[in-house]
Amino acid sequence: MAVTGSLPVAIIGAGPVGLAAAAHLLERGLEPVIFEAGAAPADAIRQWRHIRLFSPWQYNTDPATVRLLDAAGWEAPKPSGLPTGGDLIDRYLEPLAALPAIAGRLHTGSRVTAVTREGLDKTHSRNRAGTPFLLRIEEAGGGTREVRAAAVIDASGTWSTRNPLGTSGLPARGESAATARITPALPDVRGRDREIFAGRTAVVVGSGHSAANTLIHLADLAAQEPGTRILWAIRGASAAKVYGGGDADGLAARGLLGSRLRGLVQDGTVQLQARFGIAAVSLNGTQVTLTATDGRTLSADVVVPATGFRPDLDVLRELRLDLDPGVEAPRQLAPLIDPEFHSCGTVEPHGARMLAHPEEDFYIVGMKSYGRAPTFLLATGYEQVRSVAAALAGDREGADTVHLELPETGVCSTDVGSSCDAPALADAPATAGTSAPAGAGGGCCTAPEPVLLGFPTGLLHGRSGEADAG
Repeated sequence: MAVTGSLPVAIIGAGPVGLAAAAHLLERGLEPVIFEAGAAPADAIRQWRHIRLFSPWQYNTDPATVRLLDAAGWEAPKPSGLPTGGDLIDRYLEPLAALPAIAGRLHTGSRVTAVTREGLDKTHSRNRAGTPFLLRIEEAGGGTREVRAAAVIDASGTWSTRNPLGTSGLPARGESAATARITPALPDVRGRDREIFAGRTAVVVGSGHSAANTLIHLADLAAQEPGTRILWAIRGASAAKVYGGGDADGLAARGLLGSRLRGLVQDGTVQLQARFGIAAVSLNGTQVTLTATDGRTLSADVVVPATGFRPDLDVLRELRLDLDPGVEAPRQLAPLIDPEFHSCGTVEPHGARMLAHPEEDFYIVGMKSYGRAPTFLLATGYEQVRSVAAALAGDREGADTVHLELPETGVCSTDVGSSCDAPALADAPATAGTSAPAGAGGGCCTAPEPVLLGFPTGLLHGRSGEADAG
């Protein structure tokens, strides 16, 4: 149904995908209003602005936002350049958010705590589709307000809700009591957070590229700061999927990352503990101890939880959602992205029809649309919101005509940093120093954390596909 009347379309989140949604709505003649919980746009990216993306600029900008920026005389970055998170903010997102068309509709320090229908909880059906949405918003300066909207696009991402350290999807025993010794997922080891790590022992938990980035930065720090010790705990039998395809990798920057990490494990700079599922976390003075399910222990001064993220669905409790019970993504999308079962092929381009819920004119987009599956790329999010804007404008044909252009060589949509042509590595011993031979892969169907923005990684026979990070 096309959005009509005087009410705006509410967008939750002012990251890359949320701002792109606003640009597409404006092109369609619809009125967006954007609510960002942080003090500035792209608040989540600001927390990992020191991280360099694997994908070049040409895959990290949205066409509608570029049209807005170009009209204002924007100087576009070189398409082949590899930006950091800070570059993405400074050279793209902040100039975009500063444009009058966006700035006048953007509300920072505004956290959406609930979305419902005005006067209706989720049990009421009569006249539901014609009833405005109601968003409850907590303001940073104190106070709460409510805003009515004709439609809602949730592009809030998953950064604020990381996965726990423990197994079985639950926090490890004692994890909540040890929060003072647990950092954010991507600490700035060589800069802002240097003093936390210098001359201390750190244990990084996780087997994605967030872990790899932090481990390499810790190794750089250890070369400058004597006494800095690096431990790495993973649940799996080997780290092959992080090492990736080396020289054969489809993205050179990612291949170098994996190759260097493998070398750091082999020379003992990084001490790897495989099959280390964490059962308990305990504090002992200034030390934190991780206890594995098999009784092994690791002690450190600080823990880095590179364990991935999950969507916050509490805010949407009063809406009628159709989510896959496992992945927590829209039910139609889930089979294409399930990190445990989906193939090493491409994720089909998809838009409003696949993202729709029983709650008419409500959409989850960006990284949050992938639920617990960390396989998302910005290019996917941009195509999602283009389609959603078309649907809200009543252009069903435009909404259903979805596409995504990626490199002609084709790539692995799971973004795991391993070649789809490489053999799986046999189980490795659960001891420090476990490593993979050059070129070995751990299979293409396990995935890293959503910081990896850009086009999918790894090599694949066949056509190009898609995935994103909001």
